[in-house]
Amino acid sequence: MYFKYGKREIEYLKSKCKKFALVIDEIGTIKREVDTDLFSAVVHHIVAQQISTKAQATVWQRFENGLGKIDANTIINAGTEKLQSFGISFRKASYILDFANKIKNKEFDLEKIWQKSDEEVVNELSKLKGVGIWTAEMLMLFCMERKNIFSYDDLAIQKGLKLVYHHREIKKPLFEKYRKKFSPYCSVASLYLWEVANRNKRREGDSNPR
Repeated sequence: MYFKYGKREIEYLKSKCKKFALVIDEIGTIKREVDTDLFSAVVHHIVAQQISTKAQATVWQRFENGLGKIDANTIINAGTEKLQSFGISFRKASYILDFANKIKNKEFDLEKIWQKSDEEVVNELSKLKGVGIWTAEMLMLFCMERKNIFSYDDLAIQKGLKLVYHHREIKKPLFEKYRKKFSPYCSVASLYLWEVANRNKRREGDSNPR
């Protein structure tokens, strides 16, 4: 499954900014995968922290192969040592087990999260061990498919803004100006800013092979 957006969001963003309209026309439709199972998505995001995209894909494949279904029961039954054997640290394993136990013991209600506002979701999810504000925002975008997520803590989004609008730095007041410009479809704007940053990174990699 991919993040859902279409003509309405595209036309709105293009109407707000000529420079951004050119970016959208050049890039075209972006397909970014989503995982609508919130439990699995939380575990996946904890696994993926501070490791490369390639490494997290490898580790996540081990989780899927080793556990089959990713839910509270399979995580708890696996235990710390087995989780670590998939290629994660003791700390990450403890965070994941703590989350699974909170779900099992009904200390944390995933179903109710879906009914909350964006601000409330961030507040609730960031109470979990291993889940900060940025992770909560990414969960809202790539799991819950909220349409108006714009993460100041995401360096790639800041990089994309610098490249499109030729800023040297993006301080909070300037970032909030763009949030206001792109709202209520900041999530779609984020997809394009990530792609701008990724394309630039690939170009730099091609010109400076390591």
